[in-house]
Amino acid sequence: MKIIPQKIVLASGNQGKLREFFRILGSAGFEIVAQSEFNAPDVDETGLTFVENAILKARSAAQHTGLAALADDSGIEVDYLNGQPGIYSARYSGEGDDANNLKLLHALEGVPDEQRSARFRCCIVFMRHAEDPSPLIADASWEGRIMHQLSGHNGFGYDPLFHVTSHNTCSAVLSPDEKNAISHRGQALQHILKLMS
Repeated sequence: MKIIPQKIVLASGNQGKLREFFRILGSAGFEIVAQSEFNAPDVDETGLTFVENAILKARSAAQHTGLAALADDSGIEVDYLNGQPGIYSARYSGEGDDANNLKLLHALEGVPDEQRSARFRCCIVFMRHAEDPSPLIADASWEGRIMHQLSGHNGFGYDPLFHVTSHNTCSAVLSPDEKNAISHRGQALQHILKLMS
């Protein structure tokens, strides 16, 4: 039988991610605290896959806080770019969200809509403690395409460039509740909650 503690440290310093985690997990009855409240350092993301990086982050947060830990690694995969920027999404340009979006637009300059397919991918890992030999893992993706220009003011990261096929609109136009209901992170969080129950 799994024993899941109610207080969980979230291994992220990304304010956008924190808001999404707090919104979804808080309503599920968990007390979520950011690792920054413990002065836990960000870990080097040396993994070659989303799941490897998520495990590194969750283990580090659990070691530094003594609490159960949740971590995600996520990014955007563009088919025309052979899945890039992928695990390097957050550091694609080395200069933050705005520069990342501009670099992606430049990389796809002149590429027609039918070749701009992409997906957000999210892997979430839950570790009961730092030595947990069988962490819970949830993976989800969100299909769409890269638009030709920025649109909308909600969300973060690549949201202003991501056209949501199912809703025929940009991710950055969706409200937080709309986004959480269908996004890669929202899907992965619902899956991890089922595994934790």
